[in-house]
Amino acid sequence: MKTLWNAARKTVMASVLALASGICATQAMAEQVYNWRFSNLYSRGTAYGEVYESFAKNIEAMSNGRIKIQMLYAGEGVGEAGVLGAVKSGLVQMGAIFQPSHAGEIPFGVVEIGLPGTTSDATKLSALFHEDGWEPLLQQAYNRQGVEWVETYFQPAVYVITKKPINSVADFKGLKIRAPGAYGKFFRELGASPVALSWNEIYTSLATGVIDGSIGSNLIDHRDGNHVEVAKYMYRLPVAGAQAMPIVINKKVWDSLPADLQAIVKTAGARHAQEQLDKSTVWVDKAVADMEAKGLKWSPEPSEADKAAWHAAAEKVWEEYAQGDKTSAELVSILEKTENK
Repeated sequence: MKTLWNAARKTVMASVLALASGICATQAMAEQVYNWRFSNLYSRGTAYGEVYESFAKNIEAMSNGRIKIQMLYAGEGVGEAGVLGAVKSGLVQMGAIFQPSHAGEIPFGVVEIGLPGTTSDATKLSALFHEDGWEPLLQQAYNRQGVEWVETYFQPAVYVITKKPINSVADFKGLKIRAPGAYGKFFRELGASPVALSWNEIYTSLATGVIDGSIGSNLIDHRDGNHVEVAKYMYRLPVAGAQAMPIVINKKVWDSLPADLQAIVKTAGARHAQEQLDKSTVWVDKAVADMEAKGLKWSPEPSEADKAAWHAAAEKVWEEYAQGDKTSAELVSILEKTENK
C-alpha cells in the first residue's frame, strides 16, 4: 500500500510545482468553472457507488469548486458498455470503465484489469503500474483512444457464484457464466459458455435462467447485487487475485484544464485508489458474512487436480493475450517478469 501513497506524494509535489509555475495563468482563469458529468459502474446506494461519489466530492473540494461534477450511476443515461464511447465523444467528461465491456476498442484493457491467475498482492500490483512500466504504456494507449488515463484502483479477488453446486472443475462444463473478456476465455477453457452482461443485468439473468453463474468485480459486488437470492454457491478458487480498473477523462477536456487542476485530479485519483483498497479489505469480510447469513454455500476444498486444471486454463489465457495487439504483448511481457521476481 505504501507504493500507492508514494505515487500520491509525487502527484502532490507536481501539483505544488504547477501552482508555483502557473500562478499567473491560474489567477486569470480563477473564475472559470468546469462542469463535468461522471459516469460510474454502480447503482445508487451501493458501497462502491458511494466511494465514487467521495472521489467526485474530493475533486470539487480540492479545486475550490472550479471543477463541479454531476454523478451518473449505473443505468442513468449511459450503460456499462457505453461508458468509454460516452467519454470519447464528450457526452460525459469522465468515466469509470469496466475494460472487458470495451474489449473490441481497448484489447489491452483486458490485460490491464487482471488476467486470470494474477497476484492478489496490492503492493505488487501497484508497483506493476507505477514502477515496472505499465502506467506509461497504458497512458499512451488510452491517449490514442482520445481519453486520458487518470489512475487505476484495485478491487479484491474475483469469484464466481452459481445456481448449482460446483464440486469439481468439471462441473463448469456446459454452464452459461457471465464472464466478459479474459474471464470468458478462461471459463471457455473449462468447458463453460461465457456471456457478456452489465453488472445491473446479473440478478435478473440469474433469476430467469439466462445464465447459470456470474463473476463479480469482487465478493462485495455479489452481496450488493443480492445475487445470493438467486444463486447460492460460490467456488473457492478465485478467478483472479484482484481487478484493476481505471478512471478516464475525455482528452480534449483534459487538455483544456490548467496544470494545477490536472495535478489536483491526479492527486484525487490516487487518494480514491487508496480509499477503494482500504475500504474493500474491510468490506469483503462483511460481505461474505452477510451472504452466508442468507444461505451462501462454498464449494468443497478443490483437489490438487482441480487446482492444476484451474492454473492450466489461466496459463492458456496469458499465452493468448501475449499474442494479441502490441500494447497487450508489452503488458504481458512486463507482467511475466514481475510475477517471476
